[in-house]
Amino acid sequence: MSRLKTHAESHLVARIGWLRAAVLGANDGIVSTASLIVGVAAAAGGKPEVLIAGIAALVAGAMSMAAGEYVSVSSQSDTENADIARETAELANDPEAEHRELVAIYVGRGLSPDLAEQVAAQLMAGDALAAHARDELGISEITQARPIQAALTSAATFAVGAAMPLAMVFLFPLGSLTVAVSVASLAFLALLGAVGAKAGGANMWKATARVTFWGALALAVTAGIGKLFGVMV
Repeated sequence: MSRLKTHAESHLVARIGWLRAAVLGANDGIVSTASLIVGVAAAAGGKPEVLIAGIAALVAGAMSMAAGEYVSVSSQSDTENADIARETAELANDPEAEHRELVAIYVGRGLSPDLAEQVAAQLMAGDALAAHARDELGISEITQARPIQAALTSAATFAVGAAMPLAMVFLFPLGSLTVAVSVASLAFLALLGAVGAKAGGANMWKATARVTFWGALALAVTAGIGKLFGVMV
């Protein structure tokens, strides 16, 4: 793992931990807050009620995202640590068996048995645990779970995302709030999709269309439910 820390090149996969959390947080912030605002507004709620609901959604959502990300990514981290501890014990108790296991992995990837033997011997002589963590377990410095990073990133981006549709409540009257929030939120989602794709090196049009479609669906369903209950009341 030490080589990954000092490797000079910068690859986009190194961003996967915080980028996933950032996109998830911002997307959820926009969609959930906008959906709640649209639902309350469609149910003929007054503007103060809509504003309170939006602020509550921002605060509660940010805290929920932080807690959820921390717990889920911590579970991944615990599993990785348990596997590394097990591998450490196996290397100490039966290094020959671990060597053969590494050789088999390299042969399976296309190396000749002789070359696989040499590669395994050299890697285990340098850092046996890093070799097994990377090639047997698929754990590396780049993809390793980081619970605190994920929690803080999700909470911050959720709050930023939620603030966007919430700002529309201050800018537009109640009568046009549903349309204003919906249009603005779809624009924000499209921007999020483009920025996320750019940061991750993915296709911007595909990412933008995917994020916008699911956001539009969520807004439509919530507005429909709000309208239904508003009529029933």
